[in-house]
Amino acid sequence: MNYMQFDFFSLHQEAFGLDLSDLSLKIAKLKKTSRGARLSSFGEFPIPQGVLEQGEIKKEADLAALLRSAVQQVQGEKIKTRNIVASLPEEKAFLEVIQLPKISQEDIAEAIVFEAENYIPYPLETVYLDSQAVHPLKNHLDHTDALLASLPKTVVDSYVSLFKKAGFTMAALEIESLAQARALIPNEVSLVPLLIVDLGATRTSFIVFAGTSLRFTASVPVSSTQLTGALAKNLNVDAVAAENLKRKHGLENEDSEARRVFEILSPLLSGLAGQMKKYIDYYGSHASHQHMTLDEKEIKKVILTGGGANLKGLRDFLSKELAIEVELGNPWANIVKAPFHNLPPIPFDQSLSYSTALGLALRGLII
Repeated sequence: MNYMQFDFFSLHQEAFGLDLSDLSLKIAKLKKTSRGARLSSFGEFPIPQGVLEQGEIKKEADLAALLRSAVQQVQGEKIKTRNIVASLPEEKAFLEVIQLPKISQEDIAEAIVFEAENYIPYPLETVYLDSQAVHPLKNHLDHTDALLASLPKTVVDSYVSLFKKAGFTMAALEIESLAQARALIPNEVSLVPLLIVDLGATRTSFIVFAGTSLRFTASVPVSSTQLTGALAKNLNVDAVAAENLKRKHGLENEDSEARRVFEILSPLLSGLAGQMKKYIDYYGSHASHQHMTLDEKEIKKVILTGGGANLKGLRDFLSKELAIEVELGNPWANIVKAPFHNLPPIPFDQSLSYSTALGLALRGLII
């Protein structure tokens, strides 16, 4: 991919993955072994409120200092490289598969410039564009599919400035959803369309993946923090107590306290399911026109990731609401999970919040 990952430097050195979100940063580094990629370093560190808001860097110096400190405090092996593969905020990105005439991969980048203004709701001079060919599983398309992506220049430039100030080299920048798919989809190929749902601390992202590529992404404001806030408000408790109740009961119904928690959380999660259904239906209505050579055209499986995916009873609740299969994602799908030099891997429930960081770290192996 030429521009979507913003590979301003063609490095052939190892790099670590850095996932930046509004409330935390996560670091993951992998090593190549004879059995495959293994985890060698990792860590999660809180970001104070107001430093990073909705993907926009508000306090560059503070964030740069935090990043320098975090790299020195990771668990496992000391990180010696200064090369970073970092995430760009999903809520600022535009991604969608578009159709082009039958052309060579070399001509796609030029063709995208002419087509982009028909899709991107911003002046082209204000964004960075990127594209890559979407290869069909069976090569008999009468057109070329291309994944189009854009991000505001102001956002990208601010991240470049941050890493320079922190003393690191930007090996690549990558939109979060691309990294998540790399971590969660075995060999990055799916014969059936999948909806990946990343339930994070400040928002939920929807990622449709089919064949060998993302198809489109979207974000909604439902979040783990919002669920905790609803409990705190309705039960008249502080955020810590509300978080504990959420983790203890989730969507279970075993006693009166649990039922009360369920009554508060279920309307919000029913709304989330409604949003998921909208995008599932949207994809189904458009996939039939794309001749995508897949075994199925409709999304029949949802993969949950992100810290919020661990909510008790969430899989069953969403499966019932959507009437399709819902399962937890596996961030280790393309990584050897065994410990490296006696380093314990991230516990599975915690690793769901590391999907982006691990996907970025996988990218760091092929810089």
